[in-house]
Amino acid sequence: HMKRFESREWRDSMRLRVDYNNMMQEFVGMRGIGAAMLAEQRPQYEAAALRMEEKRGEMKWRQLPFNQSEVVHQILETAAWVRRNCDAFVVLGIGGSALGPIAVQQALSHLRYNDLPAAKRSGPKLYVEDNIDPERMASLMDVIDPARTVFNVITKSGSTSETMSQLLWATDFLKNAVGDAWREHVIATTDAEKGNLIKIAKENDLRTFFVPDGVGGRFSELCPVGLLAAAVCGIDIEELLAGAAYMDALCSEQDALKNPAYILAALEVLAMKQGCNISVLMPYADSLRFMSDWYAQLWAESLGKKLVKDGKVLRFGQTPVKSLGVTDQHSQVQLYTDGPFDKTITFISVEKYRSDVAVPHVFDDIPGIAFLSGHSLGELISAEFRATEHAVTVSGHMNKNIIMPEVNEFTLGQLIMLFEMQTAFAGELLGIDAFDQPGVEEGKNATYALLGKPGYEAKLDELKKAEEAKKKLIV
Repeated sequence: HMKRFESREWRDSMRLRVDYNNMMQEFVGMRGIGAAMLAEQRPQYEAAALRMEEKRGEMKWRQLPFNQSEVVHQILETAAWVRRNCDAFVVLGIGGSALGPIAVQQALSHLRYNDLPAAKRSGPKLYVEDNIDPERMASLMDVIDPARTVFNVITKSGSTSETMSQLLWATDFLKNAVGDAWREHVIATTDAEKGNLIKIAKENDLRTFFVPDGVGGRFSELCPVGLLAAAVCGIDIEELLAGAAYMDALCSEQDALKNPAYILAALEVLAMKQGCNISVLMPYADSLRFMSDWYAQLWAESLGKKLVKDGKVLRFGQTPVKSLGVTDQHSQVQLYTDGPFDKTITFISVEKYRSDVAVPHVFDDIPGIAFLSGHSLGELISAEFRATEHAVTVSGHMNKNIIMPEVNEFTLGQLIMLFEMQTAFAGELLGIDAFDQPGVEEGKNATYALLGKPGYEAKLDELKKAEEAKKKLIV
């Protein structure tokens, strides 16, 4: 049985396209990017494209669409077992271990998946617990039956305080319900060698999946971190990976102006240099609303960096903002059209929605609303996208559009790879390491100190002094 993505014709019909006309001066006026500016940067783009090729082997996330056939087989077997044996699948993870699974589930499953009766659902209910708010974790106990639940605990380091706290809680919750059988209800996704979670998994003979070496959290959606939850819910993970592979080929084009990811990065970096320190992502599809959260981590954590060069501290980064069309036309677009020129907007438009709803003739005697009748909500959302794009453009604000033929596994795989490649290329252009996150360490260390982790006594002392000094400015 041939899968649709095995047809070249179908793959090409699902190709994502990048429309960057509205980034250019020709369309937005002098605040846009001039063709001469792009031409001037060509040598930098060529050099960065060359470095991307040289570093290809180091960028392990780029190999994920090509080197996981065995892992995918194991994931599909495990997912089938989960579907047979449980009513709820709970992901315990934070940051890169959660944002991808949430975004992919929203994009590709029924939009009210958890509310569907079991017979209409393609898998168990999915809960992704990416916070440790105690009210939230307590509320989960009210909606799941531990005997019919599988927990997937995901942390590459195996020492993420939030996730490990959740694991301690879940293990206790399960032990109280099913005793020694708790081990059947926990799947660990972590590093193959290092960390506490792999130790726990080995000691307790847990089902285990590995985060490949060199794949950082925010680049991990296309490895078991994201693929297991997707497969459990009946999403075609082979097609997702095929879409990523297709985009990887498009992004192997050395000419930055013909490479979808490189041109996105090049324009964004030029805009940053012109004072656009905010990057708005505005998909016109509810299915893509959480792609904005996933993108926000990718863009913020990869490019938000401090470098010391020649004794000077340089700070990089562009603040990602999530927006949703049409919803945020009624909350944010006023700012985007009439506000300052400090942001770029990236729209994602969908050419064909998976369903449509007719607007029927009901109040035809009222001309002010009768014009809507005979159209459909699909027509309306597409018209509103075009109208917003126009309004933003004529007000002189730079914007671009990623065109998705429809939202499916193949196009979403492309979108994930497109954003990852864009981020990596932007890092090359800025001369920073897009794959580390040193700024997260200070907060982690302070948390360890406050909770009494051995070896953090000096940090605790520092925190106590800081808190003491603050008392006078609390009103």
